[in-house]
Amino acid sequence: MDYRRLGRTDLKVSVICLGTMTWGEQNTEAEGHAQMDYALDQGVNFFDTAELYSIPPKAETQGSTERIIGNWFKARGNRDKVILASKVCGRGGNTWFRDDKSPTRVTRKQIREAVEKSLQRLQTDYIDLYQIHFPERPMPWGSNPTRFSKAAFERPADETPIAEQLDAFAEIVKEGKIRHLGLSNESAWGTMSFVRDAETRGGPRVQSIQNAYNLLNRTFETALAEIAIREDVGLLAYSPLGQGFLTGKYLDGARPAGARTTLFDRGQRYQTPGAEDAIKRYIALAREHGLDPAQMALAFVNSRAFVTANIIGATSMEQLRTDIASIDVTLSPELEAGIDAIHQLVGNPCP
Repeated sequence: MDYRRLGRTDLKVSVICLGTMTWGEQNTEAEGHAQMDYALDQGVNFFDTAELYSIPPKAETQGSTERIIGNWFKARGNRDKVILASKVCGRGGNTWFRDDKSPTRVTRKQIREAVEKSLQRLQTDYIDLYQIHFPERPMPWGSNPTRFSKAAFERPADETPIAEQLDAFAEIVKEGKIRHLGLSNESAWGTMSFVRDAETRGGPRVQSIQNAYNLLNRTFETALAEIAIREDVGLLAYSPLGQGFLTGKYLDGARPAGARTTLFDRGQRYQTPGAEDAIKRYIALAREHGLDPAQMALAFVNSRAFVTANIIGATSMEQLRTDIASIDVTLSPELEAGIDAIHQLVGNPCP
């Protein structure tokens, strides 16, 4: 396993990070524990979760993933072996997260409540990296992050300024309940605003940004990659397999039993015009070079200089073994040239 420095911290995290969002929905607690056992044995020391999980978000399963991780910590007694990341929800409409049934926001009160509840579920005294899952301010992200409209960026009267968010996190960092701060689903403007405010006012500096990044969506390279390198705010890449679409299992309308898109019909981000053609091109390229398409896609993410960690997710041990083994796959110059040639033709069909 390879390890990289998390931002400007003293933490070295494994390039492969274990994603956990299926535990408590698609995976049982026992399966989650088995995945953590195997990953840790393979040198994976970085786990990522969120108060939102499991996915898809539902009141009856919210927090289940953190509880599964907490029970594993208690049973194994190995909290010190894991660098643990979790997240607080950003601005949203769901009301089951908070005691007062208010929609989720990144306010001082809600940050405090979210942290305390996560610590209880995780059965730990601290979280190594605590991330804002999606911004407090309204902005386009997710399946349509590049669709511009002026209304999408209008500032609401109740928006919590970034400086106030940082002040709230600073209090909890001082208490030792979280060690470091990260962002997720953020823009270049948002990331630099957090960096600037922390440096000018002395708040906790963001150490990472967790955004989607894969062969079908390389938009991170446009502006955020330079920030990641120059400001040491490295990418924690999620959906490196495009929710499984880059494996080819959904080609030609296939819907395998038990697969995420089959169960929940939540794969619209990877069903855009041009997506299937792009997937077929990348799969053919992998096979030309004698590689498993999934491992090629993961190895591409692993190899980027601005990536701190590649967040994999699996619902079976076979998938987990394949994904972790991508750390041993090296892309030849010829293969990289082939990937870039396809990218020049198809661009980013799934931003």
